[in-house]
Amino acid sequence: MATLAINPRLFENLQTAETHHAAGEFGQMDDAAIMLELRTGNMAGFDFLIQKYRKPIIHFMYRMVHNQAVAEELAQEVFLRVYRSRETYRAEARFSTWLYRIATNLGVNHARDTRHERTASTVYLDEADSETGTTPDVADSTPDVEAKLLRQERLNAIREHVLALPERQRMAVLMHKYEGMDYKQIGDVLKLSESATKSLLFRAYQTLREKLKDFI
Repeated sequence: MATLAINPRLFENLQTAETHHAAGEFGQMDDAAIMLELRTGNMAGFDFLIQKYRKPIIHFMYRMVHNQAVAEELAQEVFLRVYRSRETYRAEARFSTWLYRIATNLGVNHARDTRHERTASTVYLDEADSETGTTPDVADSTPDVEAKLLRQERLNAIREHVLALPERQRMAVLMHKYEGMDYKQIGDVLKLSESATKSLLFRAYQTLREKLKDFI
C-alpha cells in the first residue's frame, strides 16, 4: 500500500486549533452535529471525534490486517477521508455507521490489493479479543490440558476457513463479533437490509460450523 501523506501529528496536539466549543461541550453533542461543526472549520470537533473513535477503528482494522503498523496507517486514512468529506457530509445515517463504512471499504480494498501476500496464518479471527478475552462461538468449548493439540488444529482450521469466506461475510463477522454491532448497524455499513444482514451472518457461521464440524 502506498505511503500516506498524512501529518504525523494528525492524532496528536490538535488541541492547539481554535475552538468554538470546549471539549466538555462536545461530549454533550451528537457526533453528526460535531461533523457539522467541522464544516465551519472547527478543528476541535475533529480532535474530539478522533479521540473518541481512534482506538475502536485501529482495533477494527487490526482484526482485518493483523498488523499494528498497517492498522494504524489505515485508521489514519479513515480519519483523513472523514476530514476531506467535511464539506459534503450529510447526517443521513449515524456517524458511527458512516465511519465504519469508510473503514470497511478501506479494509476490503487493502485485502484485495494485498491478496497475493496473504496466507491462512494471517487471519486471526479465532484469537481472543484483547479487550473482552472472548473468542468467536463457532465452536464453543473450554479446552483442558489434554485438548491442546486439538485446539491448535482447530485454530489453524478456523484461520484457513475464515480466509475463504466471501469478503462481505468476513467483514460482517468482524463487526458482529469484535465491534459488538447489531444487525441494523452492520446492514447500514454494508448497505444491506436487516434481514439480508442476518442471512449473511447465518451463512458465514453456518459455513464455518460445517467446515469445522470435526472440531465442534
